[in-house]
Amino acid sequence: MRALVTGAAGFVGSNLTLELERQGHEVTGLDDFTASNFENLQGFRGDFVAADLAEGSAWADRVKAADVVFHQAAITDTTVMDQKRMMRANVEAFRTLLRWAAERGVKTVVYASSAGIYGDGPVPMRESAAPKPLNVYAFSKRVMESVAQDFVSEHPKLRVVGLRYFNVYGPRERFKGAAASMIWQLALQMRAGKRPRVFEFGEQYRDHIYVKDVVEANLLAAAKAASGAYNVCTGRKATFNEVIAALNAVLKTRLKPEYFKNPYSFYQNETLGDPSRAQKAFGFKAKFAVAEGIQDYLGSSEVFAKV
Repeated sequence: MRALVTGAAGFVGSNLTLELERQGHEVTGLDDFTASNFENLQGFRGDFVAADLAEGSAWADRVKAADVVFHQAAITDTTVMDQKRMMRANVEAFRTLLRWAAERGVKTVVYASSAGIYGDGPVPMRESAAPKPLNVYAFSKRVMESVAQDFVSEHPKLRVVGLRYFNVYGPRERFKGAAASMIWQLALQMRAGKRPRVFEFGEQYRDHIYVKDVVEANLLAAAKAASGAYNVCTGRKATFNEVIAALNAVLKTRLKPEYFKNPYSFYQNETLGDPSRAQKAFGFKAKFAVAEGIQDYLGSSEVFAKV
């Protein structure tokens, strides 16, 4: 298989790129390095294009033909308030990519959507729920899904599959900085001997999904998913207190949480996905519960070596 991975030096993109190459596929990476780092691709042997995806003229003729595109490039920092910048990077770049894919005879595009589309909707969150984005990042992902749906109607030979990632954590996320997962942020605090700080009283929960499961979801979706949007989640909730307990076990610490009042009126206390549609459509089922994922992720001190 010939694959193009956008956002290839980012968190999910680098994990996916390296796994594709490990499986023997021919991979071309594309990234503009605004929020990523080449260190995530140590060992990668394939071709690489450094370009802004929204500027089609800068990369379209430099990318080899592809059977599948895995579109991971995006601004993922939900604190970015520049709405034009967010929409250009996430939506307009996606339009450019889809046009290129149709012109080049690409068979499948799998792209990163987000559970942020659900906002503070009821749990478990299902694909049939009405969108309720609470920030411009989530709004951009909602618009991307509409763009994909319209494009498939115009180009029925092209499969376009959106994956609504829930709370992803795992290797190669450290370059995301403040936008990295809560699991990584808490791990850094605890590794430094500090008590992990969470909102009162740590019983808020998330559907934390390990990046290795996210990579598997992308590969399965590329192989057989019909066009549409699917949750990529575990279907299991984990409170922040449970996350801290798992981190204490792996880091061999005994640090108690430091609770403080939540200053945000718009904060989401509950995030939980329903994985049944993805499981039925293309056989995806998350393998890692939170404790297992944290052990696999942080069980070796090497992960902190460059921090």
